[in-house]
Amino acid sequence: MQNIQVKEVMVPLEDYATVSETATMVEALLALEKAQAEFDQSRYRHRAILVYNDQKEIVGKVSQLDLLKALEPKYSQFLDSNALSHTGYSLDYLKSLSHTDFWNRPLDDICRKAADVQVKNFMYTPQEGEYVDEEAELNEAVHRLIVGQHHSLLVTRGKAIVGVVRLTDVFKLVSERIKSCKL
Repeated sequence: MQNIQVKEVMVPLEDYATVSETATMVEALLALEKAQAEFDQSRYRHRAILVYNDQKEIVGKVSQLDLLKALEPKYSQFLDSNALSHTGYSLDYLKSLSHTDFWNRPLDDICRKAADVQVKNFMYTPQEGEYVDEEAELNEAVHRLIVGQHHSLLVTRGKAIVGVVRLTDVFKLVSERIKSCKL
């Protein structure tokens, strides 16, 4: 992966779904749907939305999992940044949590919830290790994706975010290289 720069693999910001942090869940879903429809069909579809503030700076991300969790506020009270599944609790214990009224009736009032909740209330704020410079070699991005167990990294040019390098695109590139080897 040496000599391949991150900018050669990244999805440019203008091709990604983005919404304001004051957007509703409905607006975020519509932005994701629009970006998926307009995106290069030979690549994997987007599974996240980037969130910008009043200064048009990217300040967060919203994944499909974030959207589902936002429909049931009890999750945010119980879970600490998706940490529960990585704590070593047994599968039996995790299954037993369904008896505590999580996801009991969120679909009954889904339209109101999706129209009322703002993205800033459930977005994920990327941490320091989730950024990579566009000029960096892809090796650095792969290392950060693996060590941080991230699905994507925000790509920077100076202090500005200019795109996203996604695990799916890196994996596709690696797969193509492997298949082209003469074994």
